[in-house]
Amino acid sequence: MAMPLRQTIRVATYLFEQKMIKRRDKFPLIVELEPLFACNLKCEGCGKIQHPAGVLKQRMPVAQAVGAVLESGAPMVSIAGGEPLMHPQIDEITRQLVERKKYVFLCTNAMLLRKKMHLFTPSPYFAFAVHIDGLRERHDASVAKEGVFDEAVEAIKEAKRRGFRVTTNSTFFNTDTPQTVIDVLDFLNDELKVDEMMISPAYAYEKAPDQEHFLGVTQTRELFRKAFAGGNRRRWRLNHSPLFLDFLEGKTDFPCTAWGIPNYSLFGWQRPCYLMSDGYVPTYRQLVEETDWDKYGRGKDPRCDNCMAHCGYEPTAVLATMGSLKESLRAARETAAGGHG
Repeated sequence: MAMPLRQTIRVATYLFEQKMIKRRDKFPLIVELEPLFACNLKCEGCGKIQHPAGVLKQRMPVAQAVGAVLESGAPMVSIAGGEPLMHPQIDEITRQLVERKKYVFLCTNAMLLRKKMHLFTPSPYFAFAVHIDGLRERHDASVAKEGVFDEAVEAIKEAKRRGFRVTTNSTFFNTDTPQTVIDVLDFLNDELKVDEMMISPAYAYEKAPDQEHFLGVTQTRELFRKAFAGGNRRRWRLNHSPLFLDFLEGKTDFPCTAWGIPNYSLFGWQRPCYLMSDGYVPTYRQLVEETDWDKYGRGKDPRCDNCMAHCGYEPTAVLATMGSLKESLRAARETAAGGHG
């Protein structure tokens, strides 16, 4: 994966231990931790805030959040929601995970970031991951509120000024074109100079208010093939393995390995992934051992047919990279060169 050298070595060592020493077939690469579902925005592509009012008021205790991550053994954590900065103890959750040398990405819409930034300390193990779905007009439309893009940009600038690592996460819909993808990634890469960028085709999350603008597989491949052309893919600081970017372009295909990026929320470990809800279990071991993984994926479950989301396919790409000397050298070469194509 395209990440800082220290993190690359840590993750590579972890993968080697799981595969070669412990001989495990299924293990987590990164945990998606949702310590609350409440949010201060009503994004068209998300349905988290449609939970009942009683659920939206709940906040996961610090010990429960940290304990779930430790139980899984994953080296990385993506804290999402909802809006995690609304959690009154989010700084303590983050502090305890960083103290245990977990790589933590705090996902945020940045509406509260400038107000809460003083609660956090810059660290090689910590980054703010700001959601940016396009330039001003497109982003504000996707979150159904004006002014959010401008606030996010100012928050990113302030976080960078204070010495924080800042990454971004951009979701693209069928209303996007190769040019809108290029425009926002150029802006993030060249003008804001964020450390890394993550991209994802929108998946038809069943509770999302907008069900009309999710991408199909053919649309996704065409969109990214054209957006990546002309050297863009190599130039952008994309936080993805080269093989996953190949996958987005349709140059290769992979099976889904949703167990690699599991979701843990107020309800427990979500089966099979954070985009589909077929029940919950209290432990990661139960998630791995009691889920019929063979019934999920494109061509197996109709809900999976248009999915190319990173939560299912990035772990497959990472494992394929680790299992190939050629791909491992390719990933290392491109990371060292500062390009990720």
